[in-house]
Amino acid sequence: MKFKQKFAGAAAALALLTSAQAAISEEITVAYFLEWPMPFQYAKVMGTYEEAMGVKINWVSFDTGTAMSAAMASGDVHISVSQGVPPFVVAASAGQDIQVVDIAVSYSENDNCVVSEALEIDKDSAGELAGKKVAVPLGTAAHFGFLSQMNHFGVDVSGLDVVDMAPAEGAAALAQGSVDMACGWGGALRRMVEHGNVLLTGAEKEALGILVFDATTAPADFVAEEGELLAKFLKVTADANDMWNAGGDAAAKMLPVIAKDAGMDEADAAATMATFTFPSAADQLGDKWLGGGAATFMKGVADVFVGAGSIDAALDSYEGAVNAAPLTAASSM
Repeated sequence: MKFKQKFAGAAAALALLTSAQAAISEEITVAYFLEWPMPFQYAKVMGTYEEAMGVKINWVSFDTGTAMSAAMASGDVHISVSQGVPPFVVAASAGQDIQVVDIAVSYSENDNCVVSEALEIDKDSAGELAGKKVAVPLGTAAHFGFLSQMNHFGVDVSGLDVVDMAPAEGAAALAQGSVDMACGWGGALRRMVEHGNVLLTGAEKEALGILVFDATTAPADFVAEEGELLAKFLKVTADANDMWNAGGDAAAKMLPVIAKDAGMDEADAAATMATFTFPSAADQLGDKWLGGGAATFMKGVADVFVGAGSIDAALDSYEGAVNAAPLTAASSM
């Protein structure tokens, strides 16, 4: 009798597991951000993902990448589009088994440090920053970028007066002349450059390995069990990126659809996307991104977080948190 009960229990558990796996194959949940316009949203609105994947997709908007990590940990979200590197690194460093499977967007021009125009310091005279006061949002990718730029220019950070300020606060402080340099991103960065200049352009930073990007991420077990489904998702995304990157009439056709889905007007969406780069699948699979650069960058960010006290410890390597197999498969579809 006990054996039968155990067998029945095991059978019920197996049925439950099979049912759950079937549910994933029939319906998935994908996380994304509002007011963060991207080409994939054109395919989202057009139903291209469902058509290519043969599943129902529940699209759920999130406010933060940290919330995306929590939702993936609980099993509520299967794929997160454009999760920021910092929250991904925090989760992976804490032991959450999630993986980067695609570079969603690069925005090196949208994250930088700005020197006060009164100083008239540029990349050829960066050494004059010694002893200056700098506003930096500690524990962020901007913090990592700041340290990397200072290292490149040979400026001793210990000789700077570094104050922890959110980008908006740093922008205000730079405008008021209470700091000599400020680091940040987005709207705050646009306000900063009204009162100063950057030392390195986005392209120049990338050439030094200072990357600023968001990734498409997923729980490792979903990647392992639903690799083909994920590859189809990434194929649609790559096609949408290629369509946008082609510019002209194609991009003009996409913009109003993307803007509406992002909850933005067309002008704001266009201005935001002008600072974005959507790497092709071929580029992503190269050394700069999934071929090694992304993992190296994440290690750098993690070490900055440890130094700032944001996380207890970094992984020895983040290579295991990057999985290029699904995108490789998508490239051959």
